[in-house]
Amino acid sequence: MLAPLRDYFCPKEPLSSPLLYTTKEHYFCRLSVTIDPGRPGFEEAQWIMSEDVNVEHLLDVFTSIDASSVDVWAVCDNFMDYLYRHKPRLVKLGPKIEGLPDDHPSKPKCLFRLSLLFGTVGNHVERKRLLMHALILWRGREDDYETAETLRLISRANWMLGLYKEGIQQAKDALGIYEQLNNVVGQALSLQQLASLLCNDNQLDTAEEAHHAQSISWPKATNLRSAIVTVSSARYVTPRARQRRPSITSRRRS
Repeated sequence: MLAPLRDYFCPKEPLSSPLLYTTKEHYFCRLSVTIDPGRPGFEEAQWIMSEDVNVEHLLDVFTSIDASSVDVWAVCDNFMDYLYRHKPRLVKLGPKIEGLPDDHPSKPKCLFRLSLLFGTVGNHVERKRLLMHALILWRGREDDYETAETLRLISRANWMLGLYKEGIQQAKDALGIYEQLNNVVGQALSLQQLASLLCNDNQLDTAEEAHHAQSISWPKATNLRSAIVTVSSARYVTPRARQRRPSITSRRRS
């Protein structure tokens, strides 16, 4: 969109601008679609690569008008997911997200998305800090699944930071919750993460055991192909395999 038009969307009285609201409806409708890699609609979502600045401006305006709105923050959550998938970069909405009341329904989700964007630019310290905040909120909501997912991502952040012992404990905690939920995919991912951490911490015997358990866990899924698609689309896999570390299978004892 041309810059003059974008400037026109900065009226002194946003609530009195029909054009601003028309533009909002256009973009918010497009962002209401959840995208999953490998599924219809994912490639079409690449429109965000050229129009992300417009969307971010609209979100900045409407989160200022009504910071407590659930609908606006739900779109913000999807916006960050679109960026993560197609144009990884930081957003200027971070202070607003962190400024939301802890009991706001969208705060832990938005903190989670924001942490993923920090991960794509290699800032794992900030990524971990945001995930730790999200973890507190998910635990307060007694949401076991999101708690486990967040623990697993904190474990990964600690892996990237070289804090292997801390990461090992979080991977074990996530694994325990997944087992209680009978979530086979989560168990396999946690075991994979645990094996890598143990290997980096030179606990090679235990690492081999974790890797063996992980290799057994995958086939337990009733539809492994579907499970892999679910995992890849669940907002946790670093886009385009950034920042890869050696897999456990490439590090054998002599």
